[in-house]
Amino acid sequence: MNAPHPPKVAGIDSTVPPPAHTAPPASPVPAAPGATAAREAPGALIQDRLAGWVSDLTTLHELTERLSRTTTLDDALHELLRAGAALAGARRGLVVVEPADGHGPDTTVGLGFARADLGHLETVPRAATSYGRLLDAGAATDGPGAARPRPTEAPRTGAPATGVSGTGAPGSGAPGAHGLTPPGDLAEVVEPDLFADDALDPRHREVAARLGYAASYALPLATATAGALGAAAWHYDEPAEPTARQRHLIGLYVGHAAEHVARLVELTRARATVATLREELLPTRLPRVPGVQLAARRRTGARGGGDWHDALPLPDAALGLAVGSVTGSGPGAVAATGRLRASLRAYAVMEGEDPVAVLSDLELLLRLTEPARSATALFAYCEPALRKVVLAGAGHSPPLLVGQRRTEFVETSLSAPLGMLACWEAPSVEIRPEPGETLLLYTDGLLRRTGDATDRAFARLHAAAASVPKAAREDPGAIADHILGTVLPDGLDAGDGAEDVVLLAARFA
Repeated sequence: MNAPHPPKVAGIDSTVPPPAHTAPPASPVPAAPGATAAREAPGALIQDRLAGWVSDLTTLHELTERLSRTTTLDDALHELLRAGAALAGARRGLVVVEPADGHGPDTTVGLGFARADLGHLETVPRAATSYGRLLDAGAATDGPGAARPRPTEAPRTGAPATGVSGTGAPGSGAPGAHGLTPPGDLAEVVEPDLFADDALDPRHREVAARLGYAASYALPLATATAGALGAAAWHYDEPAEPTARQRHLIGLYVGHAAEHVARLVELTRARATVATLREELLPTRLPRVPGVQLAARRRTGARGGGDWHDALPLPDAALGLAVGSVTGSGPGAVAATGRLRASLRAYAVMEGEDPVAVLSDLELLLRLTEPARSATALFAYCEPALRKVVLAGAGHSPPLLVGQRRTEFVETSLSAPLGMLACWEAPSVEIRPEPGETLLLYTDGLLRRTGDATDRAFARLHAAAASVPKAAREDPGAIADHILGTVLPDGLDAGDGAEDVVLLAARFA
């Protein structure tokens, strides 16, 4: 099914003729005496040209503002396609992000094309498509900011052409018809009638006929600093090509869009790096210890914080459970998290039966090796056979016991985070979970993401735990999922500033 036509955007719509200041009269019309002189008066011409400038500038401003509000690469590419389709007078489009430096992310987004349609397009030889030629040209650059190869001959149908000035003379470098100069010469590929092109690849002809497009117009995505990023193409259902005015406006818009896409590409790379570090530094699987079932859940904040969890078998069939959070965000915080978790593991093996000693050693290490950081932590030494848990916390929220007959917070003493005082120490607490009860450890991000005051956030968490269905209480993973979904519904679990959330649930048999 064909996608609906794009809506009118800032006064531009492919279904209506161009405005008066760009469209010549269809035929001579007899005018009353004096009308010709009035129409050709310098004042009227200047006003008409100014109206055209204002209209174009308003359009570009609205479209670029809308693009600037996108915060993810996928949203930006969809917005780029929608705006470009409106500017070019096309109905469908395709953008391929494939940075020339080879570091990714590589992605393809379509407008008006189903997933199967994109699959058909991928079967066309790369050099036979308009966007493929631009991608190959971008890959041939010597590095960021290098000039893209372009033909020296005059542009022709179906061949890459140099940038379009507003006068419609490609590569002239002259100011545009509307007084705006594109940001540098932009290579382009114009294919006004694919089926009239004898050199068209047979596979491309077959796919174009199947998908129902007959013309295309493509521009590269590139910046002076990031180099070639990809290419965008718009497709027409009938033989057509954008007018000089449309090419001028879309050239300006794509130049701005490339800068925005470049920033989001770097942001996507940074987030992927942090996510990879976090996945490598946190346990990939939980141990199996007789007498206890374990489950862990994580939700990562957009900036990538330092929340972590751990569960490790200890001598004498014991089990160590830990959760914590390091101040800061980004790769530095993730690296500090890995160091802290590894150190806690070593201390737990040596003296895990004394959680206070474990946290004291951890605090001393943090103060000596990373004096600029602080951290919260909670460590629990569990003996599943006895259903006995001894725990200590450093500036961390108290754990929660969830069972058939009770749902209550464990009373722990108030204590400062690690690294905040000259010497940390706090008494440990011993609890005895009943058979079938679950001990829930969590990081403070679960409370802070609600946006509520501390007391209300704790009340929200308690209510969520108390409302766990009886059938779900047999599974620690189901308990964690219910609490997470109740405390943080979709409306509260979004935003670039959202913090990490970690839950570690241990159900005792």
